[in-house]
Amino acid sequence: MSEVVLREQSEAIVSMLSGLARRLFTLEADDPGMELPVAQMRVCTVLIDGPKTMGAISRELGISHSAITQIADRLERALMVERVPESEDRRCKSLRLTAFGVEKMRSRRERRVLRMQRAMDKLPPEDRAAVVSALRTLFDAGLAVEAESMSDAVMP
Repeated sequence: MSEVVLREQSEAIVSMLSGLARRLFTLEADDPGMELPVAQMRVCTVLIDGPKTMGAISRELGISHSAITQIADRLERALMVERVPESEDRRCKSLRLTAFGVEKMRSRRERRVLRMQRAMDKLPPEDRAAVVSALRTLFDAGLAVEAESMSDAVMP
């Protein structure tokens, strides 16, 4: 495949994914995440999988440690997260979602799933399966690119 075609396809996918995200994932006025700024929402999204150290969150989001600390302070005041001691070193703290935070994020995800379900319902069943398969393949390719980038960053 020529570089020109690959570039055009990549631009088309970026445009479609951006448009899809705006149409399906933009928060509605009554969404439980509306009161949170984007940076705080990103931190909560990272914490859905479980507690993480401030350093891990900083690396994952590409945000400075001091910025994560400020975001964590605001999220703690909003009762979305709590600081918990690390098991190996009790002086180090991790962030985790509170029960309130988990419920807010669960509710937000459920709204997104329902919007996606309404969109997928417009497709014939065979197209739905093809969309899921293609996105899974693209996701896996993205993971491979990420792994390459990380190994390149480690190598001097």
